[in-house]
Amino acid sequence: MTPPPLKIWVVSDGRAGIENQALGLAEAVQRLSPAEIAIKRIRWKPAFDKLPSALKAPWMLEPASDAVEPPAGEAWPDLWIATGRATLPLSVRAKARSGGKTFVVQTQDPRWRTGDFDLVVAPSHDGVSGPNVVSITGSPHRVTPTRLAEGAAGFSETLDALPRPRVAVLVGGKSRAHDLPEAQAAVLADDIARAVEAAGGSLMLTFSRRTPEAAKAAMTERLKGLAGLIWDGTGANPYFAFLHYADQVLVTEDSANMAAEAASTGKPVQILPMVPLKSADKFTRLHADLRQRGAARAFDGSFAETGYAPLAETDRAAREVLRRMGRA
Repeated sequence: MTPPPLKIWVVSDGRAGIENQALGLAEAVQRLSPAEIAIKRIRWKPAFDKLPSALKAPWMLEPASDAVEPPAGEAWPDLWIATGRATLPLSVRAKARSGGKTFVVQTQDPRWRTGDFDLVVAPSHDGVSGPNVVSITGSPHRVTPTRLAEGAAGFSETLDALPRPRVAVLVGGKSRAHDLPEAQAAVLADDIARAVEAAGGSLMLTFSRRTPEAAKAAMTERLKGLAGLIWDGTGANPYFAFLHYADQVLVTEDSANMAAEAASTGKPVQILPMVPLKSADKFTRLHADLRQRGAARAFDGSFAETGYAPLAETDRAAREVLRRMGRA
């Protein structure tokens, strides 16, 4: 008999970059095995947010958080996939409260009780190891050809006619390891403008929530004269559309997620330098991995065609989840 669809809970604090890791892995599982996905977004009350994970309990969650236990009489999910520090105590609790019936997956490096999860899907550049760890290049994500085509549908009138090469520029921002001050943003904008103009192409630029306002202003001022689209953060997000239409992708070096997502398209990826704030060894390891695969190189002011097998690490992780659940 065909087993019933898997019941999957995707748990995060709701931030897009965090949630998309867990949701991307859940969707990859769903592509391989029938499944129903429920998204759970949680937040800790401010008074408890900074507590160690071992001291947190569900009553400390903000009232607006989604329920992280099934109603009385209903079963726990078959598969719990969570991402982010905020979910750690809830993931450990789900495994215990379900009597081990829920298979609990944590993405990213938990840095806490790693061996207590059924599976940890961690970036290889984080250097996590163990019998319950599967290492992947980058992080799980939602980028697939189908999803990119769906995301592109609403932007076809704007992007179809752009001259080629179409250059997608994905700009991050300040983090613990990198910064993008106004001066560096201006340098990047000049380099990008010269390359796009020399190639006779067009620009598709998007900023992240972490991009400093001064950097946004500097890049926008320098690049607004190019053919293309600079997303100002209003209206529908064109991120998937940009990846769909891009012939070349430029990514700032601060984002492992964007680099892995870009490399999953099979299109040439180049890394834009930022100002280092501290050791960024893990990003160095990631970029070295992508270079070895032929997927990325440092931006040198020119565009080149490359051929490589698109990253399919999210699908590989999903197959491992199902194998360990006995569903492969």
